[in-house]
Amino acid sequence: MPRLITVFLFAIIFPIAGVKAQEQPFNVKQIAPHVWAAIATPTGGAGGNAGFVIGDDAVLVIDTVMSTAAAQELLGEIRKVTKLPIRYVVNTHYHFDHVVGNRVFVDAGAVVLAQQNVRGWIVPENLRLLGKDAKPELKGTIEGVALPTILYERGVDVYLGSRRIRVESLPGHTGGDSIVIVPDARTVFMGDLFWRNILPNLIDASTAAWIETLGSVAAAEPNSSFVPGHGDVGTAKDLLALRDYLATLRTFVSEARAKGLSGSALVDSVMPALTARYGEWDFFKYLAQPSILHMDEELSGTKRIPRAEAAVGDR
Repeated sequence: MPRLITVFLFAIIFPIAGVKAQEQPFNVKQIAPHVWAAIATPTGGAGGNAGFVIGDDAVLVIDTVMSTAAAQELLGEIRKVTKLPIRYVVNTHYHFDHVVGNRVFVDAGAVVLAQQNVRGWIVPENLRLLGKDAKPELKGTIEGVALPTILYERGVDVYLGSRRIRVESLPGHTGGDSIVIVPDARTVFMGDLFWRNILPNLIDASTAAWIETLGSVAAAEPNSSFVPGHGDVGTAKDLLALRDYLATLRTFVSEARAKGLSGSALVDSVMPALTARYGEWDFFKYLAQPSILHMDEELSGTKRIPRAEAAVGDR
């Protein structure tokens, strides 16, 4: 497992560990009236995507990327288009490429909202992902993340004046995922429940639930724009492409397990067919093998995923 975590970190979040950003953290694009997505660039140090919604009297931010510097850049981009107070931040899940910048927005006056499991997972579960050999400064970064202070179980409505934002908790990528729906803009911020043409990280995933989530969201919002946690803005068709990848991976691994295969033999059995279908997706060479093994663990019931009781005390 440590080697798999190392692959995950290298593929998804390595810039936080000291690699100097080589470009701007993200490209900001307007998706709808007063709705923007910040799409992370490959070497800009943001790690994951973010976004913001402007209402009548305030701003809501979705995710805060994986470094203070990138979060400050995001704050600056918001200030280019509005001087309204930044009142809310929604953390779509606990992974640190989406939460490290919380402090920047708390200092700017925002409160952070998240599904109720996220507050207890941000510190211990991110430290687990980093592993015991993580540098002290990186551990300190995680331990200093500003925690969510408003928690919900299934969802919450947030009003920016007359503009209603729906936040819904749905299962799949982790045990505490949320999506942010802007009904009047036909825009949905999916967090890491959606990766567009990118192999997703499955380290905490429950793929059966994730497959159902993607199908239900696509059916409920067929004409919406979807902002992923990684990759460019997509459509309902792109959500279904990710659903089909997860279903295909489950099928391939199930078939290999039925033949009595495990470990490297299982990987070798699955990889050719998976490569033929998805080898062109980003991060394939980094995450295909770990994903096969994570799926094997999930199907065997041995996969370690976060549990609600992994909470930390108030601070």
